[in-house]
Amino acid sequence: MNNTENNPNTATKPRRHIATGLGATACVAALAVGAWSVFSDDPQRSTDDAYVGGQVVQLTAQVPGMVTRVLADNSDRVNVGAPLVEIDPADARIELAAAEAQLAQALRSVRGFNAGEARYRADIEARQAELERAQADLASRKSIAASGAVTAEEVRHAADTVRGAKAALQAAQQMAAQAQTQISGASVSAHPAVDAAAQRVRAAQLALLRGSVQAPVAGMVAQRSVQLGRRVQPGERLLSIVPLDRLWVDANFKEVQLKGVCPLQPATVTADVYGKSVVYHGHVEDIEAGTGAAFALLPAQNATGNWIKVVQRVPVRIRLERAELLSHPLRIGMSTRVSIDTSSCPATTARAARVDDASALYAAQSTAADAHVRQLIDSSIGAGRTSIGSNAGDSSADGDAPAGSNHGAREGSVGGHSTAGKRAARASGAQ
Repeated sequence: MNNTENNPNTATKPRRHIATGLGATACVAALAVGAWSVFSDDPQRSTDDAYVGGQVVQLTAQVPGMVTRVLADNSDRVNVGAPLVEIDPADARIELAAAEAQLAQALRSVRGFNAGEARYRADIEARQAELERAQADLASRKSIAASGAVTAEEVRHAADTVRGAKAALQAAQQMAAQAQTQISGASVSAHPAVDAAAQRVRAAQLALLRGSVQAPVAGMVAQRSVQLGRRVQPGERLLSIVPLDRLWVDANFKEVQLKGVCPLQPATVTADVYGKSVVYHGHVEDIEAGTGAAFALLPAQNATGNWIKVVQRVPVRIRLERAELLSHPLRIGMSTRVSIDTSSCPATTARAARVDDASALYAAQSTAADAHVRQLIDSSIGAGRTSIGSNAGDSSADGDAPAGSNHGAREGSVGGHSTAGKRAARASGAQ
């Protein structure tokens, strides 16, 4: 009998050699692949620890009040400027009406200062004329006192009258100077009292406009917490808006994979929701400022206890193409796989400028408040010019003209009265 047939172990030896050879070949191949991946400079950096990120624009109440209307809910798509929440405007309207009344009163007071200044100037002229008459009377009495036509007591009374006229003139001049300090060098609209009242109107108008909460960006409503009939306070969160056309991907690469990664390098992204059938194209914005562990709520304390080295991961932001996001929408938090081509490092001077939709909305509210204040002041000044112009032809009645523009003419007229008085005094003395 054949020994091979009688010994089964002899038949299985070739099979064992084959299995051992295959295992050894697999181990060598695995080691070769590992060595190649470690020692070779592969320009592709890939990871599946990547998730969709985006802006979450939180809208908060800017004024206190009762919520009277809620015009948006979760998953609603809104455009820039769309009304979302209405807060009861009754209190804001009352404040605005009171502020407008204070502004009107301030404008009337400043116009009254202008009219009062003109009245004090006229009073100075009258007091000057009275002084000149008293001085002329005193001079005439002194000239005939030696002849006994008047008594010494009458001369003393005339001198007292001159001193009283001088005091009255000085008082009138002080009153005019005081009135001048209230309006000197400033137009009606630039007067401090008018400016303070105008700022109160501006604040009240802004409060009224801010009672209507509008969308600063276009996107999808999320995290709605506001409810009808609830009284909100400034800073209280109402809802959020997510701009779905500005999403990005945060790819968490191992720190050993970041060699050669730099801004503007091309990247491809596939999302689990679409699979490999949809490929997004984007570019590297930059490597973030720290690892995920460094910015964690409880950062690692490596200086205490036993230490075990752990390879850290660093977020790399990938900006996606807007057109591809519109054709294949994503949502924040979705899982993706990212691959970056690090074969070249483009210049970092060609970054696109960031878009800011929010500033236009809030700047428009501020501009509207300024226009409302300007309209109130212009209408009040126009009414003041009409009413004053119908009563007097004095150019100082111009409500928005700087005070003191006619002082020279007035002082010239005062000087004219003084010259005429002196001539009269000389004439009476000659007699």
